[in-house]
Amino acid sequence: MPPSRMAGNGRETVLATVIDGKQVAASVIDTVKAATAALDKQSGVQAGLAVIIVGDDPASHAYVGSKSKMAKECGFKSVQHTLPVETTQEDLAALVASLNADDTIHGILVQLPLPKHLNSEPIIQSILPEKDVDGLHVVNAGKLAVGDLETGLVSCTPAGAMVFVRRTHGEDLSGLNAVVVGRSNLFGKPMAQLLLNANATVTIAHSRTKDLPSVCRSADILVAAVGRPEMVKADWVKRGATVIDVGINRIAAPEKGEGKTRLVGDVAFAEAAEVADVITPVPGGVGPMTIAMLMANTVIAAHRAAGQTPPKF
Repeated sequence: MPPSRMAGNGRETVLATVIDGKQVAASVIDTVKAATAALDKQSGVQAGLAVIIVGDDPASHAYVGSKSKMAKECGFKSVQHTLPVETTQEDLAALVASLNADDTIHGILVQLPLPKHLNSEPIIQSILPEKDVDGLHVVNAGKLAVGDLETGLVSCTPAGAMVFVRRTHGEDLSGLNAVVVGRSNLFGKPMAQLLLNANATVTIAHSRTKDLPSVCRSADILVAAVGRPEMVKADWVKRGATVIDVGINRIAAPEKGEGKTRLVGDVAFAEAAEVADVITPVPGGVGPMTIAMLMANTVIAAHRAAGQTPPKF
């Protein structure tokens, strides 16, 4: 879509191209559906996704509901295990072990956070790496670190953000500077690895970085994942940069009425959009890609299990 123009301060301001995450996610899902149907026809293998949720956290149930619904829509065998809040570590571990042993299940997802009495790390690490569609197993993190994208599975949110980068800049990022603000194991580190594997020159910045604005200004591709509302201002953004905003923050919105809130990213969107060439919005940017890439990982895992070449996303 072309950059839109809007009148401001009596002059025309050229705004960045805004990436429609829902539209890109829908195209990923179309690929997943086609690949799922083809695998079933060629090999008689139906991709299978098992989702485990413990307790009654409403936000977690909403997430899991949408994941299970999307899995059915993609043509997967979709299994949901809803466990009571008092489930023990041993019972949860036994369920994961039984799903590991089930050849009809290609992806296993444990919805986080777990109730406080459960230790999530040993549970996540007990999932077979080839069924770890969340990409959180240390084996998958290690494969990404050594550049093995052929046999590992990549964490869904950075994988989704990388789809935007590739659609904007192509497969080869040689000569481009990328800055990732945030160093979490969930997003920052895997995102940096993906950019590095695509030949970008990568800087990982974070709260301890000296003169963070000037580091950000060096970026042709700026990825913000710090969890601080609208921290990245327009003067942090290099003119013509691609800005990927991974933050989801809820802030007070008195203009909507008393007690109302709204979602914003880690980037001050309106001002940054006047400087950037391409930018993702919040909501509607990276968010929709996370579930889409979970489905992509599941169909990739099913292809590998059947000895078939998985689709590319």
